[in-house]
Amino acid sequence: MIKLGIQSAILGDLSFDELIDFASDNGFSCVELMCWPAGQANRKYAGVTHLDVSSLDDEEITRIKDKLKEKNVSVSGLGYYPNPLDADPEKSEFYFNHIKKVIDASARLGVNIMNTFIGADPAKHDDENFERFRELWPPVIKYAEERNVRIGIENCPMFFTRDEWPSGCNLAHSPALWRKIFETIPSPNFGLNYDPSHMVWQFMDYVKPIYEFRNRIFHVHIKDARIRWENINETGILTTPLNIHTPKLPGLGDINWGKFFSALYEVGYDGSACIEVEDKAFEGSLDNRKRALLQSRNYLRQFITL
Repeated sequence: MIKLGIQSAILGDLSFDELIDFASDNGFSCVELMCWPAGQANRKYAGVTHLDVSSLDDEEITRIKDKLKEKNVSVSGLGYYPNPLDADPEKSEFYFNHIKKVIDASARLGVNIMNTFIGADPAKHDDENFERFRELWPPVIKYAEERNVRIGIENCPMFFTRDEWPSGCNLAHSPALWRKIFETIPSPNFGLNYDPSHMVWQFMDYVKPIYEFRNRIFHVHIKDARIRWENINETGILTTPLNIHTPKLPGLGDINWGKFFSALYEVGYDGSACIEVEDKAFEGSLDNRKRALLQSRNYLRQFITL
């Protein structure tokens, strides 16, 4: 059975306990906890620390587990989304070190899923970034294997603005690259945190890959996207991606969620599906952001039994 949950970044001003209370009170089964280093925000929707893995001790682990049990809420995964293949070696090393800390926390909490990005140097071609992936990522996956933790790579290209041209900041942005990535590291602990919205604005089929990569989908993000044809008709597609699409709540964009969930059920997916809110119409106050999650929950009830 698919579990409906929350990606916690949108509620960054809530404490861990407040977040779990909100999820429990409103019928959400799980939460993907953001685990950025404290004070390390470097872009919108980043830098949220609902679990500080750097200071996690046995007492805090027990407290967290007790809170989750009391509220009947599970953790779908621990999330940290930097650019591990950053061109700056010091930044790259820092990101990989923190990824390992999140892997450790995932194992100690019994979550056993950690979600992140492959990363990329946006100034380099995919082929060049792939060589860096081949060099730097195998030891990290081995580290996760030794701790029985699965790594789910989100498929967002992380290409939105002019400074991320031409390759974006995340290599894992297409089925062709996923095949190469998983051929290079065939570990069963290495897979996808699948978000269909990123396929929409790349004008790709967001249902077909579910069948091919059925055994690699460890986690799902629920986010919609609307193609901005009014802008495309003015500027074409040779512009930055935020000019040709906008993130939306599920049901308010161009995704056929019936077809999407039909495919997930057909391949036997029984993991978590966490709502990720980046809809500008629902930004601002905490009440607006909570309303976005509740509206999304209500829409998704036709596909997921809460």
